[in-house]
Amino acid sequence: MKKLIVRGLIALVILFVVTIVGIRLFLDAAVKKGVETVGPMLTKVDVKLGSANISLLSGSGKLSGLVVGNPEGYKTPSAISVGSASLALKPASVFSDKLVIRSINVQAPEITLETDLRGSNLKKILANLEETTGGSGNEKTPTTPQTEEKANKKLQVDEFVISGAKVKVSITGLLGQTATVQIPEIRLAELGTGPEGITVAELTKRVLKAVLDSAIQAAGPAVSDLSKIAGDLTKGLTTELGKGSTGGVEKITKGVGDLFKKSK
Repeated sequence: MKKLIVRGLIALVILFVVTIVGIRLFLDAAVKKGVETVGPMLTKVDVKLGSANISLLSGSGKLSGLVVGNPEGYKTPSAISVGSASLALKPASVFSDKLVIRSINVQAPEITLETDLRGSNLKKILANLEETTGGSGNEKTPTTPQTEEKANKKLQVDEFVISGAKVKVSITGLLGQTATVQIPEIRLAELGTGPEGITVAELTKRVLKAVLDSAIQAAGPAVSDLSKIAGDLTKGLTTELGKGSTGGVEKITKGVGDLFKKSK
């Protein structure tokens, strides 16, 4: 009798472990697929996630190898690259109507702010988000019921922190000249705490807007340096080829200042 009880308990333990492992693997795969499905739908650029590791028991998780691509026409490899990001969530909320995330901490992302004198890659991605979610008065991009459901999933994010971020400023046409600056910590709090929560699209817009504003503000000194380089190029070309040859470089000098003004 004792042997039967022991075997029964062992079987229950094994079943419990297998179930937990199965749910975890399913959840990890679902997070990765969700990011790579909903991300491109919202931003209209490639979004890849290396891996997701979520523990339902502790509520902790880690995302690795997140890469957000650039809109068509931009030359740099990516707009945003994140080596790792940690999160803590309320386990019981995973299967509820609103997923409660206690914290998201993005560590040392590499952000590229590229401009072609008509706009920047980050502003274009933000504009894509506005378009796909109807934020700018345009029709929403057609989606499948599954992706629409994922994009509109209710979330609550108590704290979203981006720390150690570096911004690479790249100006198309400036002979490959770039500058790298570090931006202060970005901290957003109490997102979607009301009954309606916040959608994935709304959260993405809030975060990207904060990144764009911080990047533009921090890039000011670097832009001044690059503008000086453009000015030196203008002088050099004027001397060697005459005034008629310097129009493009002068546009760079003026355009840099206009495009990197902080958004209001």
